[in-house]
Amino acid sequence: MDKYPFLKEAGSPFKDRDVTKMSDLTKKWDGQVIKGPALIGVPLSKSSISHSGASFAPGTIRQALGSTSAYSAELGGHVISDLLYDLGDIDIHVTDIVKSHEQIYHTMSELLTDHPDWVPLILGGDNSISYSTIKAIAQLKGTTAVFQFDAHHDVRNTEDGGPTNGTPFRRLLDEDIIEGQNLIQLGIREFSNSLSYEEYAKKHNVDIHTMGMIREKGLVPTIKDVLDTVKRRTDSIFISVDMDVLDQSHAPGCPAIGPGGLYTDELLQAVRYIAQDPRVAGIEIVEVDPTLDFRDMTSRAAAHVMLHALKGIKLARQLDLRQI
Repeated sequence: MDKYPFLKEAGSPFKDRDVTKMSDLTKKWDGQVIKGPALIGVPLSKSSISHSGASFAPGTIRQALGSTSAYSAELGGHVISDLLYDLGDIDIHVTDIVKSHEQIYHTMSELLTDHPDWVPLILGGDNSISYSTIKAIAQLKGTTAVFQFDAHHDVRNTEDGGPTNGTPFRRLLDEDIIEGQNLIQLGIREFSNSLSYEEYAKKHNVDIHTMGMIREKGLVPTIKDVLDTVKRRTDSIFISVDMDVLDQSHAPGCPAIGPGGLYTDELLQAVRYIAQDPRVAGIEIVEVDPTLDFRDMTSRAAAHVMLHALKGIKLARQLDLRQI
C-alpha cells in the first residue's frame, strides 16, 4: 500500500509518535508466567437486584484504559515498566448465577495457584463477583484485609433473592472467609442502607467509615490510621471498588447513584496510597453500567482507578529497589 500513503485502515485513530498509550503497552496473554499486575474481565450482571448492564463494563473500561496515556508526570515515566497482560474474560453461564460464581472462583483460584506472583486487576461485572474473587484471594494468600469502597454494606440476606450484588460480604463473613475486623468499609452513604444490615455489620465487627466520618477526618488520613493496625494482623490486602461510592455527579453510569459520595480525586488518591503496600494481592472494579453512562464518564473514572493502582504498585517497587 506504499503507493497510497494517505490511505489507512478504517476507524484508525490519530497516532502521535511521541505519545505512548496504554493500548501500546497492553498485550493479549500468551500463557507465560505472570509476574505483577495483569487484567482480567468478569462480565457478570445477571445477579444485580436492579437493572444493570455491568456485563458490558469490562469492554468499556478496557477501551477507556487503552486510550489513556501511559505516562505519569509524578513517576517521571510510564506507569508500567514493561507490558500489561490481558488474560481476557472469565466465561459466565448464560442463566445460572451460582454456577457463574463457581466458574469465577475456580478460574481465579487456578490462575493464582499457577501464577502466585500475579496481581489481578479485575474488571467487573456487578458486586456479586466479590464473593468469588475475594474467596480465591483469601484461601491462597492467607488472612486477607479488604478495603471496600462502597456506598452500601452489601450484607443483604440471601433468603429474599439468593446470591445477588447486595450479598457478597454477608456470604464472605458467614462462611468465615474474611473476618469482620479486617473488612474496612469506606464511603457508606446516608439513606442507602438499613438498620438491620448496619447492625449485622457491627455485630461482626466490620470497620465502618461513613461519608460523614470521612468528610470530618479525610479519606487518606482514615486509611493511614487503619492500615497500620490491619497490616499487623493480616497477610494480604485486597481493594474492592464499587464505583457507586462516588458522588452521582462523578459516576452517572452506576445502577445505584446518589448524592453525597466521594469525589473522583479522593478515590484515586486513596487507591494509590493503599496500592503502595507490597502485600496488595489484587483490586477489582464493580458496578459500572455503560448503558446508563454519559460520555463514558464512569468507565473513564474506573480506568483511572486502575491507573492509580498501577502507579501505587510501581511506587512501592521503586522504593524496594532503592532499599536494596
